[in-house]
Order: sequence, then C-alpha cells, then structure tokens
Amino acid sequence: MIRSLARGIVCLLLVAGCTPALREVPEARPEASVSGKLRKVDVIVEEMIAAKKLAGAVVLVAKDGQVVFTGTYGKMDLEAGRAMRPDAIFRIYSMTKAIVTAAALTLVDEGRLKLDAPIGESIPELAALQVAAADGNRTPSRPPTVKDLMLHTAGFLYGNPDRPGGKLYQEKKPLEAADLDDMAKRLAGIPLSYEPGKDWVYSMSIDVLGLVIERVSGMKLDRFLEERIFKPLDMKDTGFFVPAEKLDRFAANYQRADKELKRIDVPSKYLKSPGLLSGGGGLVSTPRDYLRFLLMVEAGGELHGRRILSAESVRLMTTNQLPKEAFPIYFGKEIRHSTGFGLGFSVRTADSAWDPTARAGEYGWGGAASTHYWVSPKDRIVVVTMEQTMPYSFDTEFAVKGPIYDALLKP
Repeated sequence: MIRSLARGIVCLLLVAGCTPALREVPEARPEASVSGKLRKVDVIVEEMIAAKKLAGAVVLVAKDGQVVFTGTYGKMDLEAGRAMRPDAIFRIYSMTKAIVTAAALTLVDEGRLKLDAPIGESIPELAALQVAAADGNRTPSRPPTVKDLMLHTAGFLYGNPDRPGGKLYQEKKPLEAADLDDMAKRLAGIPLSYEPGKDWVYSMSIDVLGLVIERVSGMKLDRFLEERIFKPLDMKDTGFFVPAEKLDRFAANYQRADKELKRIDVPSKYLKSPGLLSGGGGLVSTPRDYLRFLLMVEAGGELHGRRILSAESVRLMTTNQLPKEAFPIYFGKEIRHSTGFGLGFSVRTADSAWDPTARAGEYGWGGAASTHYWVSPKDRIVVVTMEQTMPYSFDTEFAVKGPIYDALLKP
C-alpha cells in the first residue's frame, strides 16, 4: 500500500514537471503587402457599424499557428458609450456545440463512451423513444446513437412546429427545464421527428450530449468542461456565466429593428450560473479563448504540447460524416450546397454557389448573435469574428472572408 502510494506521488510529480507551460498564441508581423490587404477588414466592419448593422466587433485571424491580425471595432455597449475591447466577453450560443462535442470525444478517446452506443445506454429515460408518424408513433428502425447526437441526425428538433412532433416541444419546453435530468424527462414524452440517420435537422441534440457527458463522467457539465477543455487550453474567460468581476468586459446584445439596434437580454440571464447547463448554446467566451480551442483542433488535437483529443477524433470532427440521405445540410428552403457536417463542425466538401468565397475542406460554424468562425486546414488559416447582433446574420463572415483569403493566399 505504501509502495503503491509512493509510486502514485512520483507519477503525479513527473506529470506536473513534464506538463508544457501555458503560453499565449504568438503574434506574427506579416509583410507590408499582406498587412495592407488585411486592413480592408477595417473598412468593411466600420462601414457595417456606420450602417447600424452591428454595434461593435472583434476579428481575429491566425495563420500557421500565429495571430496575424486583430481588429477591434465600435462599441461593446452603445448606451454606456463603452468602446469594444479585444478581451470582451460574448454570448457565443451555438459555438458552444463544438466545444461540448470535443469534450464528449475525450471520453471516446478514453474508451468510456462509444460513438455507436444508443443514447439510452447512458440516459435510460430516452431508451424507448418513438418516431412520429402520420398513423401514430412507432419504434425506430434503430435507436439514436451518440454519433447521431453529434451530427444532428438523431431525430430531435429545436421545436420546429411544422415538423412531426414539433408542437410538443412548445408544450413540454425541454430547454426550459430545471436541469439536464429534467430536460431528459420532458424529452421522453416527445417522439423523434424522423428515423435516426435519415435526415439532418439542426436541433437540441448537443444539449442531450451534455447529459451523456454528465452520466458517463459522473461530473456536472460545467466542471467537466473546465477540467477537460478550459483549464488545459487556458480558456480563462469561457463558462456558463459572467462572474461579477468580469462584467465590465461583457458586451451588450442587440437586435436589428428598423435600421436601428435595440438592446436585448436585459437583465442578462448570464449573470449567474444556470440550472440547465446548455451544451447547445449556453457558453460565453472571448475571441482569444475560442481561437485557442480552434488552434488545438487545427493542430491535430493539441496546443503548445498539451494534447486534448486524438488525431482520429479531430479527423471525425473536421471531415464530413453525414450519410447520403442527410447531405447536404439545410435550414428550411436554404440548402447549403456542398456542405456536410462532421462531429461538431459544418464541413465544406467542394466549391459551390453557397458561400462562394469558402474553400473546400473549410470547417466552422457560428452562434445566434452573429458570431462566426471558420478554419481552412490546408491553408492553416483560423478566423474568429465576434459581435452581438440578433437575429443571426452571415453579413460579417461573408463580407470579410474573401478579403482575408485574398490577403493571406494571393501574392
């Protein structure tokens, strides 16, 4: 017993001594011609602010693992007259999804969770889900799996009333549950909208994945994310709420209305820890923190010598994993041609008229307040744009993407 304890202490000391030190992402000074082209981003974003399309923004660009551009624009709080700052804290909404998916994949890497496992194995409340059908609910041909959750092919919805079973989301309100356990109880009374694996419908499946993490790990989701993602990557300002001492950095949220910006989320729900830890959209973060997460993925699962994910998990995240029946992704009548989905990210499989400046192989996503990010792995380019503008708009991403690629890839 004593020998075993001593050996454990020695191992801990060795790990502590060998763990690479945390450091900031290095900054590089591009050639004058490149810097000059990147300054086009300043003009674009300032024009959008003048047109009252957004209050303020931060644009962060990395190339070959180094920051080559940081742009800070406008106001983080129009009413208080507070200028935007590069370390502002933003509601990132659905940018939460990739982080939670990565956290679940750490359990897969450890062999504690299987991608093909039915979700009912870890969440018994959801073991007997039915599929909605015109002639009554029926048993699905196969149960939804952990991988289905990550891909949005499980059969869940966000409450789309025009989809089978959609109206029950409005009745049972699973995302207004007291906690994730209560959410599962409410979801148990809602049939799946379609056969698992047969369609792609953006949904609250990553909220369900958050509960899978809790059940498998025995930890609350916030603690698990802190230990597996935030601390190892030094994402020091990312979490489910904004502590009082950081409120001066919390950007206000605005809604476009009649060519004006109307402040919303007052008082903010992000001022205290929530009961329901939403893996689908509950986090706040900074451009710096999210860049560190993306650089870890772009580098194959590690950042500055600290490994978070296996190379195989990163491959599954950053390449299309959708079956033919569910490809390409779409929102209503908006079909995103040549765009599939990996485990956590959308993935561009080829050039198309949808987002024409995007590059094949590019992966990314965004958040409801018009935050965006994308990575071009073959070019080693990572971009994060942060603002707080609702409803969601592609305006900033589509406006700056072309000039950024032009600056970094064309002589």
